[in-house]
Amino acid sequence: MNNDKLIHAGDILTDDTFGFSNIERPVAAPLYQTSLFTFPDVAALQQALQNETASHLYSRGNNPTVELVEQRTAALEGGEQAKLFSSGVAAIAASILSCVEQGDHILCSSDAYTWARYISGTYLKRFGVTVTYVNAEDLEAVEQAITKKTRLIYLESPGTLTLHVQNLRALSALAKSYGITTIADNTWATPLYQNPLGLGIDIVVHSASKYLGGHSDVIGGIAIGSKERIEKIFKTEFLPIGHVPDPFQAWLIQRGMRTLHVRLPYHYQAALEVCDFLHDHSKVAQVNYPMHPKSPWFSLASEQMRGGCGLLSFRVKTTNREKIVTAVDAFSHFRIGVSWGGYESLVYPAAAAVDGDPSIIRLHIGLEATQTLLEDLDRVLSLL
Repeated sequence: MNNDKLIHAGDILTDDTFGFSNIERPVAAPLYQTSLFTFPDVAALQQALQNETASHLYSRGNNPTVELVEQRTAALEGGEQAKLFSSGVAAIAASILSCVEQGDHILCSSDAYTWARYISGTYLKRFGVTVTYVNAEDLEAVEQAITKKTRLIYLESPGTLTLHVQNLRALSALAKSYGITTIADNTWATPLYQNPLGLGIDIVVHSASKYLGGHSDVIGGIAIGSKERIEKIFKTEFLPIGHVPDPFQAWLIQRGMRTLHVRLPYHYQAALEVCDFLHDHSKVAQVNYPMHPKSPWFSLASEQMRGGCGLLSFRVKTTNREKIVTAVDAFSHFRIGVSWGGYESLVYPAAAAVDGDPSIIRLHIGLEATQTLLEDLDRVLSLL
């Protein structure tokens, strides 16, 4: 990965259209906090209206600050084009909707993000789209679930609770043999450590709220793919529905992306140290982190990814919900929360969900001193 892409890809500071000369230019990317753009004459306005995909007409469509994030992310993922959305779920929804029509069938990984499963199986049901949830680790099971109406296979690798890994290269090849589109959520590994487009996936989605932003102060989502696919998403889903990212939101995301190559290795190394600790702990039954050498997914993960992040989960040896909740409440350095990918360490107990497996606890390892986090973990685990 060329770190220069994280810092400079998509920079528009040399573009004289926006008033910068070759002599004096700001170091930080400017924030175009504007709702619309005006034109010198009607002819220029007409030209913009005829090609809204590429024009600066109204910030509900395109905005220079937003485009900077799109160009930078596309470069990182090896895609031709990208589209930024107001949230990760908006990027997921638009990408899925762009692939299906009434009567179509979706195959969705059973490990996928809750809202991706909701969109596929509940939201789209009212429009006559059906879904089959499948263990996407099992290539044979995926092929058996394909029907004549299957138009999309939705994947997430690694998943964000049990962190199972799917063979993206094999799955994309299978899908292509049936003329089926594939979407993969790459939020966990980020473009720094995994590039699904290079493995044959058609559309990649991210929650930019996680590591791309990196500071727990912004919500956003992005879809990346070929120019043809992203322009279709822009015209058929983005513009009509209006999942518009605010320019300041985009500015925060691009600012966070500048330091991704510095932050992520720290999260990765700290997570490996926490995994070592958990593997040796008497109260822990299982550790889920695909880039740890003891993981059953390590071989496949190492083929597809160049590293990991700070998100892991583990299973404790008790299923006593009350006892687990009491222990989690006793954390002093891990904050209780549902998200991840920021600077801070977080804990999410599956016991918080009514139907969740109470023995699973998910951790996000932040940028604090790792030894402090290990001491906090050891103290809490002693309560189980």
